[in-house]
Amino acid sequence: MQVMANGINIEAEDHGNPENPAILLVMGYTAQLVYWPMDFINGLVKKGFRVVTFDNRDVGLSYKFDGVRAPHPIRQMIAKRFFPKRQMAPYNLSDMARDAVGVLDALKIEQAHIVGASMGGMIGQLIAADHADRVLSFTPVMSSTNGPGLPGASADVRRVLLQTARAKARTPDEALELGLAFSSLIASEEGRNRPEERKAMMKLAQERSFYPPGPKRQMAAIIDTGNLRPVAKRITVPTMVVHGADDPLIPFACGQDIAANINDARFELVSGMGHDLPPSKLPEMVDLIAAHCQAA
Repeated sequence: MQVMANGINIEAEDHGNPENPAILLVMGYTAQLVYWPMDFINGLVKKGFRVVTFDNRDVGLSYKFDGVRAPHPIRQMIAKRFFPKRQMAPYNLSDMARDAVGVLDALKIEQAHIVGASMGGMIGQLIAADHADRVLSFTPVMSSTNGPGLPGASADVRRVLLQTARAKARTPDEALELGLAFSSLIASEEGRNRPEERKAMMKLAQERSFYPPGPKRQMAAIIDTGNLRPVAKRITVPTMVVHGADDPLIPFACGQDIAANINDARFELVSGMGHDLPPSKLPEMVDLIAAHCQAA
């Protein structure tokens, strides 16, 4: 369903009993709401929660900022080093946090538990800090503060990222080939051993929306937002940080940094998980998140 949130159209899905406590799932960079595994959503519903998912701006079925150019990422990073307060992107993660709160407004949800994956965990930090009155608890998954000095992606991942950026896939088939190569690098061993499932999910997402310009603006938003440590330090809601032990894209030290900067936050390391949500880990994830939300 389409809702009006923060002045733009956002595609959202609502699962479970609307009378139950709400969990808002915030997806990561370029990823559509379909990337939340249904076993994960249904598991949380069975635990007694209303679960809301949505497409971030510029992906899926949500509003596209057509014709608005994003700065070149390398030039943007260099410029931000010298002029950190200069806004160069069409929007930043604070705008995307307001989108998420706008989804709650549209569905008449006063407060929700916030769960964010990867970039969604970065957006979640801004929701929890800047809209604390709307947040019952916070769970960033495989995310980061993007603070200086944190370890980055492995050398293999950086190489493929650079190749993907240079390739500039213009057709769904080209994008599918590049996406599969990249996802096989960042996934858990279990995820790598399920190539047909990853391919089917990517095809499903492409059938919903194939929109190459969107990721460029989302990346610009991440770069423009920069270091989130000062944001994390302002978070006072109950927080549990979850990270995969085998994440080669955002190493688990980045998750530990979120926990270190939020008062009384706890950190949970999930063995066998990369930068993905492997099926065998979903029951553990559901139990961890449900227990955290119920205790908040």
